[in-house]
Amino acid sequence: MNQPISERVRWTTADLELFPDNGNRYEIIDGELFVTRALHWNHQKVCVRILASLDIWSQTTGLGEVVTAPGIIFGDNDNVIPDVVWASNERLPLLLDEAGHLTGAPELVIEVLSAGIENEKRDRELKLKLYSARGVREYWIVDWRNQQVEVYRREKASLKLVTTLFNSDELNSPILPDFTCAIAFLFT
Repeated sequence: MNQPISERVRWTTADLELFPDNGNRYEIIDGELFVTRALHWNHQKVCVRILASLDIWSQTTGLGEVVTAPGIIFGDNDNVIPDVVWASNERLPLLLDEAGHLTGAPELVIEVLSAGIENEKRDRELKLKLYSARGVREYWIVDWRNQQVEVYRREKASLKLVTTLFNSDELNSPILPDFTCAIAFLFT
């Protein structure tokens, strides 16, 4: 007798409406559900430092806006909440839906690593592939435990690691003219 082949459950954006508002972060990548609990203090502190640096630069230049934990609804099977994003003033109106969610790729996405092998794998592999496929121009993976930042930039059709920055380095980007941030500032 043949055993039936079970299909994996594919979660959708509509399913997210069914979950309680309990402080957990629910994300869907390629139909797979990921749940993250409340984040470590140092994780959040790094997010604030990145936000502050990008916000001061954005307000000074008037080139775009930065926010923390926005929803990005790429489609029914891909709905994520990155830690920080920056979008240019030209691109932002094209990305926002009426509910205030992004529906496409901002220029810059930043993920600060959370504890756990599965969380790191999600940011380093699944989200890297998703952001690459959806057109993000630059992706920063911030590791507050090791005090380093990996910078991925779009080369042709995908995001490629171009540098890993450490405590004595400065962060800058070709998509953010004249922006600089001391890596040490992020972790103090």
